[in-house]
Formats: sequence, C-alpha cells, structure tokens
Amino acid sequence: MPRPFTRAQALENRAFLAALRRTGNVREAARMVGAHRAKFTRRRAKHPAFATAWDAALVVAHAALSKPSPAHTTANAPRIIRTRSGRLQVRRVPNGRLTTERAQVFLAALGATANVRLSAAAAGFSHSAFYARAHADPGFAREMRLALRQGHERLQWALIASWSPLSYEDDAWRHNDPPAIPPMTADQALMLLAIRQKIACEADEPAHIKRRRGESTDAHSFRLTAMYQQRLARDREAADIAEAERQARGARPRFEVDVVVPDLAQVARRP
Repeated sequence: MPRPFTRAQALENRAFLAALRRTGNVREAARMVGAHRAKFTRRRAKHPAFATAWDAALVVAHAALSKPSPAHTTANAPRIIRTRSGRLQVRRVPNGRLTTERAQVFLAALGATANVRLSAAAAGFSHSAFYARAHADPGFAREMRLALRQGHERLQWALIASWSPLSYEDDAWRHNDPPAIPPMTADQALMLLAIRQKIACEADEPAHIKRRRGESTDAHSFRLTAMYQQRLARDREAADIAEAERQARGARPRFEVDVVVPDLAQVARRP
C-alpha cells in the first residue's frame, strides 16, 4: 500500500488538479502550481486514487475545450460497414463522422469517469452516436461495457480513499481560526449546550436503534451492542484523525484553503 500524502502534498495535488481541469495540459498545470511535471507523474504511478482524479480532470478539461469539427475525423479513415444488400464493404469515413480514433478517446474517458455523456463530450460527439455504434458493433459494445466496469471500480477506490482522514478532503475548517461566538444570552447558551450535548460528547444512540415503546430484552441487548461497536468505530476514527494531524504539523502549506465564515451575529436565527 503506498504511503499516504502529507497534508501539504494533498493541497498541492488539489491545486494541480484544479489547474488541470482548466487547461487540460499536464505540463502547464504543474507549472501553474510551481512544480515540475515529473513530481505529479511519480505520485500518479504510486497512488491509484490520484491517478483516477488525474484522468477525470483531463476528461472534464477535454469536454469543456473540445468542439465537434471536421478535424475530428479524416476523410481517409477506413471503416467496415454493411450495405443495405447485406454485403460488407470498406469505406472511407466522411468528414464529421465518428472514427475509431474518436471512439478510443471516448472509451479512455469512460474508463476514467464511468460517465457516458461526459466522455462523449470529451470525444467531441453526442452520446447517442456512441450508443448507436454499440448497437451496430458488438466489439465496440463489449469495449464500452468493459470501460464502464473499469471506470466504476476506479471511482469506488477513489471514493473509499477520500473517506480516510489522511485524504485531507474536508478538514480545511480545522486549520483556520474559529469565528467569534455570536452574542447570546445565558439561557440561549445553556439551551444550545443541552441540545447538542449528546452529539458533542458522542453519547447519542444510533438513529436506527433508538429506544422504542415495548422494547424487548433482545432488542435492548442488540442496541447496547451496536452502541459499543459505534464507540469503537469512533475511537478508530479519532486515532486516524490524530495521526493525520501529526503528519500535517509544521509550516502552513502553500495551498492552504482559507475558509471565510460570515459574521455569525448577522445570521438570523429561527424562532
């Protein structure tokens, strides 16, 4: 298993991927964040989740930048077709028609995103053109199915990796100074403490096993067991977060995100 990114590396990767989504050019995106392309290439080779995000960023960029044009097809590109009489012929693909080259671009994008419409846009054609090709060509239908399966598996692994505290995906708020507490009376403060006490102290029951009227002994035992298991899971999560914080200690990363919170005193409370 590859060593997780440090928080500074995770923020740098996020800035690189944002630049890659805008430009579609790996070298230019690396230059925009002040690094060499080889740095991110090495990270891509070691981290499958980062490689998936890289490919998805390229697909998004190509979908935004590409437009259907005659340059997408060549008049001399051969293709085997079946005529109305049933005979097979090799014909040149007219300008503006789907070619094998564009189909491969579509399949590569589909293997990275599992999104048919986005992949079709990256290839410069409508999604209906590729569905029609799959309907007429069993070989292309097979490759499209395999690309969808690969894209689905890669997205699953990327999603699982993003859940880890070491991904540093949602922790920007913890690395900024907390906003000022809005003015409130003592009664309001005590009420908020009473309402949120269980959640803050992690003593709340799981929603699906809250005590019900007429609860049996077996149900009560199951509820206590589930609460104990949830406590163990939260302890493991706290240990993971502490480890992520330990690795992130040091100077403020270059690509740190500043979380801007409005003045809470100006936020209207519901009665």
